[in-house]
Amino acid sequence: MGVPVRVVLVDDHEMILAGLSAMLAGFAGRVRVVGQAGTGAEAARLVTALRPDVALLDVRLGPESGLDLCRTLTRLVPETRVVFLSVYDDEQYVFEALRAGAAGYLLKRVDGPELVRRLEEVARGETVIDPTLAGRMVVTAARLTRGEFWPGADRGLTQRESEVLSLLVTGLSNRAIASRLVLSEETVKSHLRALYRKLEVTDRSAAVAVALREGLFR
Repeated sequence: MGVPVRVVLVDDHEMILAGLSAMLAGFAGRVRVVGQAGTGAEAARLVTALRPDVALLDVRLGPESGLDLCRTLTRLVPETRVVFLSVYDDEQYVFEALRAGAAGYLLKRVDGPELVRRLEEVARGETVIDPTLAGRMVVTAARLTRGEFWPGADRGLTQRESEVLSLLVTGLSNRAIASRLVLSEETVKSHLRALYRKLEVTDRSAAVAVALREGLFR
């Protein structure tokens, strides 16, 4: 039997961490959990110190972004491969995860044997995608190539985020955008934070500049 895959678990829910740890404990000869973290900062410190084979992350870590953490980890510890374990079965999340440098995207309904097998594949250098998402990704990629999606879809924007960005380009305030789309201002702010992250900007002016420069809206 080979050396067990060394894994750090990252999730902001203690019950999830406990459940994953218990699940993987039954495969100690193949996978060994060497650390657990509940925040991005804690995870960055732990992974940097332990340098595991795999960091298993959730996409959302409370108010933090697992995608941002993935970018940080791949920069700080490139030898550690990042795999997302998420409840979100939207292929757009997968595209964004891969753009962030992830080596895999699995759904939380995965069972123990499948999870262990996937972690071993990632440790060998493979990229793994949950089977229920892989086929949809191929179709989505083909449609993106044909330009059949909304502006910004190739950057990972959801259709709603694209709508918010289009109104941002016209100069509308958050309140006006909320009124136009029949949303709360807080929801609009949440969409803005997401699209800022995906466009790799920090404010509305920069987001508008990217949208215009790339011809997303005219």
